[in-house]
Amino acid sequence: MLDREGFRPNVGIILLNQRNQVFWGKRLRTHSWQFPQGGIDRGESPEQAMFRELHEEVGLMPEHVRIVARTRDWLRYEVPDRFIRRDARGFYKGQKQIWFLLQMVVADHHLNLRATDHPEFDAWRWNDYWVPLDVVVEFKREVYDMALTELARFLPRQESRNRFLRTGTSRHGENHQVPREQHQD
Repeated sequence: MLDREGFRPNVGIILLNQRNQVFWGKRLRTHSWQFPQGGIDRGESPEQAMFRELHEEVGLMPEHVRIVARTRDWLRYEVPDRFIRRDARGFYKGQKQIWFLLQMVVADHHLNLRATDHPEFDAWRWNDYWVPLDVVVEFKREVYDMALTELARFLPRQESRNRFLRTGTSRHGENHQVPREQHQD
């Protein structure tokens, strides 16, 4: 399903862990890393497609994540001819994507790259949000940068894990730190 300009509707997923690190999947049998993404089927909303792709590519269910934000408009990238099937050349230009920023609300062991018979990734890792994009196939880098930039303002605030709230002075003039209550994770 292509639009009039030759772009296929698609969703992109920036998946965060509790430390605001992003999920990177290594494309099957390549050295290229990317965010989960996939096409929007006829009759599907972008949100429905995102949840379907989330399960197909990383094995997560809707209850395993919370939607933090999404891009306002479609972000587009063109695919170079050498990556386009011959029978699609001249018609297909690339992808237009709605990007979702999601936060996992479950532990990493819920991730499953083999949730379907057609895995997209053969490895995964967590990276800093602003990881250099040189590991992403070149023609997707600009749209990744646009999505990360637009969605960065919605990053959840990090809860302070500092156990020591203030510094005090003992009666002997020594500095000491006063621990706060321990958090249960």
